[in-house]
Amino acid sequence: MEQIMTLSTSLLNRNAVICGASTGIGREIALAMSTQNATVFLIARSQDKLQQLADECKALGNGTAYFATCDLEDADAVRAVAHEALTQLGEVHILVNNSGGPPGGPILDADIEDFLKPMRRHLFAAHEMVKALSPSMASVKYGRILNVISTSVKEPIAGLGVSNTVRGAVASWAKTLSKELPPEITINNLLPGFTATDRLDSLKATVAERQGVAAEDVAAQWLATVPAQRLGDPRELAALATFLASPAGAYVRGQSIAVDGGRLNSI
Repeated sequence: MEQIMTLSTSLLNRNAVICGASTGIGREIALAMSTQNATVFLIARSQDKLQQLADECKALGNGTAYFATCDLEDADAVRAVAHEALTQLGEVHILVNNSGGPPGGPILDADIEDFLKPMRRHLFAAHEMVKALSPSMASVKYGRILNVISTSVKEPIAGLGVSNTVRGAVASWAKTLSKELPPEITINNLLPGFTATDRLDSLKATVAERQGVAAEDVAAQWLATVPAQRLGDPRELAALATFLASPAGAYVRGQSIAVDGGRLNSI
């Protein structure tokens, strides 16, 4: 008899490890998944912010949340925190790879270490997490790996040469993994456009200084390219992440999905 597929968006009885959880998109993903009753294990560098977020997740969800601090540029620390997550949760069903982007600037101004630092934080940390946690996903026959990267993997963004390079590497890594992971484990990329986060505010200030214009002028330049005529809300990314992490998202695999208000020109 053919098995009946459950197209639920609930994350009840699912355990999620969320990197870069203390602020911005990572924080909203943690809250959204908690609302869908996932048990979350939160990772970032700020203990105070993680403690506050864990309390919020407990109140929104099933009353349980864990957290640990980690520098994602330290491979040994990444392996250790992945082990801690497995120890606390018992099994892992969902992994969200997310971290702040590198500084902007012309790519020819970058040296090798300017590439290596964000590669460690994004690609290398994500790879270590998947190696550590995917066996648990395979054993329970349920896995969802989500990478929060950038629309630059489809159209490079001027002035963000290092970020374009690193994000593109993560997208290619994920596409390769989508062909190698077991059938029950999916991997997908979320591509935020101009989204209202502290990271975007910092980037806006940097661009304004480099161009010698007001920050408001930079914001206006950006919005002129967005048909939705507004910045994205981090909760909109979180809603997509929660869907992809659910049973209903099972047939979406190896995709890079833009949430950008229609800014991208590519099909």
